[in-house]
Amino acid sequence: MILNHLFTNERTGEQDNRKASRSDFQRDYDRIIFSSAFRRLQNKTQVFPLPGSVFVHNRLTHSLEVSSVGRSLGSLVGEFLVDKFSKDLTLEAQEFYLHQLGSVIASGCLCHDIGNPAFGHSGEDAIASYFDKNEASIKSNFSDKEWKDLINFEGNANAIRVLTHQQNGKDAGGMHLTYTTLASIAKYPCESIAKDKKILHRKKFGFFQNEKSTFEAIAAKTQMIKETDEPLIYKRHPFVWLVEAADDICYNIIDMEDAHRLGIISTSDCKNLFYDLVKSVDGNTKRVDAKMATLADDNETISYLRAKTINALINKSFEIYKENVSAILSGEMDMGLLDIYRKQNDSLQQIEKFSIEKIYNHKAVVEIENAGYNVMYELLDHFIPPMILDKEKRKKYDEKALLLIPKQFRYEDESTYRKILGVLDFVSGMTDNFATDLYRKIKGIEIGMTM
Repeated sequence: MILNHLFTNERTGEQDNRKASRSDFQRDYDRIIFSSAFRRLQNKTQVFPLPGSVFVHNRLTHSLEVSSVGRSLGSLVGEFLVDKFSKDLTLEAQEFYLHQLGSVIASGCLCHDIGNPAFGHSGEDAIASYFDKNEASIKSNFSDKEWKDLINFEGNANAIRVLTHQQNGKDAGGMHLTYTTLASIAKYPCESIAKDKKILHRKKFGFFQNEKSTFEAIAAKTQMIKETDEPLIYKRHPFVWLVEAADDICYNIIDMEDAHRLGIISTSDCKNLFYDLVKSVDGNTKRVDAKMATLADDNETISYLRAKTINALINKSFEIYKENVSAILSGEMDMGLLDIYRKQNDSLQQIEKFSIEKIYNHKAVVEIENAGYNVMYELLDHFIPPMILDKEKRKKYDEKALLLIPKQFRYEDESTYRKILGVLDFVSGMTDNFATDLYRKIKGIEIGMTM
């Protein structure tokens, strides 16, 4: 049975078979938590500008909360799978689903945004558009598939690279995570040339050409269903739906709470939208009404409703997973768990519509998106032209520019494609503040020595 083979404790890089008090999947979680790539998420924009006098969510706090929701979903689904398929599951599989699936989903959620550049989606757009706008002068340096990677730069694909790629002078296998955890974040398990906005698992892409063989190993070790060889496309792994649902639940709800704390939306609007959603899911709101009657602080009231809303959506996502488990296991599922529920629930639709109108298009959000785009674009324009040049053709100022790139990101003896991926590793890994500071310095806006 396929459920017996969806997981493995094998990991990228050298295998470590030492006895440990933690499971292999708990070790994944700890490795991500202690990584510098994860730590840098604390200064990467979620939605609202950072920093500020009000502490809103950044990519790190968002990832921690998504991980908490994901652990709950993983535990619920694990128990369900054992109950439903107990006769067909090996003892090892039963143990995994009962005690380890929650850790896998928590780990996947923890690193689902780890490949996102500074300034979120505007940072992604800046990287992709840099290559698009400079096609005439640099496209000839790349194969068609390599070029597709660059003009469609994608944080999901970059996450696989961040987690598995061996940088210069560092250990093979990246963070040495299990193939199981890596499979759980593969929302778009295809190469860039297969990208198709009309198909859920191909709306974006999941790996760069440089990590293609690594992704094939992930797929083989976790029984991902191959759709086509050329272009390379897989069906989503069954664990992906839980990581995606946890992310969808959090950003739909948490962004509303942040907007309320910042005064962008009123208490009444936020309170009514949350309350209506809780009511639409649970029906009986007597306990909620009684609790709210004891709360006099607006922020505390919203926090309480946020918690109730998230809990309601966890339970609803779990129900939808159970109802569609056959399609999920066969690879035929074609809509996200929360997307299915959104179609059924007017209150969730209203939250999405309200968020787009009042939050995501708010002036402060749009300003940071514009600024972030320009910062990232200009940084690329400073580093990529000299990196593409042959060494003998570089001028002194070209060499000076490249001296700002740390050695672990320099692949001077590799192909142009790999050289450029090294530059993207450096720039996309920057925090908002680091990128902004470096931009100001290289543009001469701020001159002076800082240590």
